[in-house]
Amino acid sequence: MTAVQTITLDGEFAMRRGHINQPTLAFETWGTLNAAKDNAVLIFTGLSPSAHACSSDKDPSAGWWEDMVGPAKPIDTDRFFVICVNSLGSCFGSTGPASINPDSGKIYRLTFPVLTVEDIADAAVHVLDHLGVAELNTVVGSSMGGMTALAFTQEQPGRARRLVSISSAARSLPFSIALRSLQREMIRTDPAWQNGDYDLDGNGPVAGMRLARKLGMITYRSAAEWAERFGRERATDFTHADNPFGIDFEVESYLESHANRFIGSFDANCYLYLSRAMDLFDAADHGGSLDASFSKLQLESALVIGVETDFLFPVSQQEELAMALNTHINDVTFKRLPSLQGHDSFLVDMDRFRPAVAEYF
Repeated sequence: MTAVQTITLDGEFAMRRGHINQPTLAFETWGTLNAAKDNAVLIFTGLSPSAHACSSDKDPSAGWWEDMVGPAKPIDTDRFFVICVNSLGSCFGSTGPASINPDSGKIYRLTFPVLTVEDIADAAVHVLDHLGVAELNTVVGSSMGGMTALAFTQEQPGRARRLVSISSAARSLPFSIALRSLQREMIRTDPAWQNGDYDLDGNGPVAGMRLARKLGMITYRSAAEWAERFGRERATDFTHADNPFGIDFEVESYLESHANRFIGSFDANCYLYLSRAMDLFDAADHGGSLDASFSKLQLESALVIGVETDFLFPVSQQEELAMALNTHINDVTFKRLPSLQGHDSFLVDMDRFRPAVAEYF
């Protein structure tokens, strides 16, 4: 069973740096749109998730935000009509570099136009139109999804009444850009990448993707959590029979396990495009400065949540975003959470995140 729905757009879809024809967009929905059509909540995802945010009768498998979305949960599907869209450029149903170009009949690969966060936001508008949602109660996003949600409010003023931005930012810092640039280089320097022309049936840049994922996992959590969770515990499931520099510690085993699961589930070129989209985004581009850009917003309220141990999107960036929004929105709430799990806290520290989101909703 699957709850994924798709629409295919007619004609040309204009992007910031090019265009594609007849793109497909994948999404899932939960709950019911009320008679007034004013209870819709749109969720934008981070870089790697699909549209499957939570389970349903059509797809009972756990979603990536299972503890946050659903009946009687903070984003309550008994109250709200919840929509989650798979990002344009991804590999879970929406058109991206791994999709067939209808003009050529060949896989896009690196002929796919440069992807921006704004393109992802613009694509989601077509899903809302398809569903008959003229105005959102709230647009929600975490990590890259927070950037997309912010871009959505800038691109579509008045289309959403409220904004929830979690562990995100108005722009990427040089430190974060450097990390993601290194991840992309790890993939591109893998000989199996073949300038994007690798075999899509599993023989692609496995080594590069494994290293990129390991570096990503390190940046998603905090050093304090690594110390508390693993300490210097030794790995017991690995030997050095074939590799004198193999896995010695449990933290290495953890990274190896996560990396191996990821490389079989995500396309390398899609990863490159989405990663770069995060780096290219700057909310100030919509007016020359954050103040000028945010002057066009038509929001009733906003919630911004940051985590003290997040060094990928530091909490200082959440404060900057909240302050900039507060200049032009009457009701802005900023929550600074002391979660230990770093950037990934919004996925795992539900004891802190559930109350913060539930209170706003």
